[in-house]
Amino acid sequence: MAALHVLRVFADEAGEWGNPLGVFLDGSEVPPAECQRVAHELGFSETVFVDDRGTGACRIFTPGSELGFAGHPSVGTAWLLAREGEAVEALRPPAGEVAVRREGELTFVAARPEWSPPWQFVQMAGPAEIDALPGPPPGLDEVYCWAWEDEAAGLVRSRCFAIEDGVGEDEATGSAAIMLCAELGRPLTIRQGEGSWLRALPLGDGRAEVGGRVVLDEVREYGED
Repeated sequence: MAALHVLRVFADEAGEWGNPLGVFLDGSEVPPAECQRVAHELGFSETVFVDDRGTGACRIFTPGSELGFAGHPSVGTAWLLAREGEAVEALRPPAGEVAVRREGELTFVAARPEWSPPWQFVQMAGPAEIDALPGPPPGLDEVYCWAWEDEAAGLVRSRCFAIEDGVGEDEATGSAAIMLCAELGRPLTIRQGEGSWLRALPLGDGRAEVGGRVVLDEVREYGED
């Protein structure tokens, strides 16, 4: 049996919405060969297996594959380690060192945009077009659709689809926020999915950071009865 923490990352100010995430803080309790199967069975858009709490070493799996880096799993794992009294200054997924900082209720992580999955970006005319999407645009399976809600204020409306990887629609996508922020070169506040909120900031050294609120929904034992 292994302890599974179930979080929601990028929740709103009331603690609603956010992208569900599974985290095994003692990832070694799940055999490495079983991680992909477990992530598929759990069905979260990502599941994290922490290999070493002290160094922040971890692995990230979608239902269909392992990722070198992902945003909402990094934010959630950093927040959870701090909550457990084991805060780290950086996480170390396979892609590289992901710096961590905290700002009030928000947890931020910094990464290079090229570490992110290869999202295809589609800018649309406005929030109404984003809201009306029945799914990804034709011919696109891993796509981030976005529009300015208030360009002067840096407010973005977005939705993200990851059909090929078994995720479907992703409620909040930190890696895509990092990519968009780095491309635009300006701070962004992003309203994604049904009601999730992300903040992204360019760092000026090729990296960008993304942050938001995290909520713990439950801790449960995972494994055979």
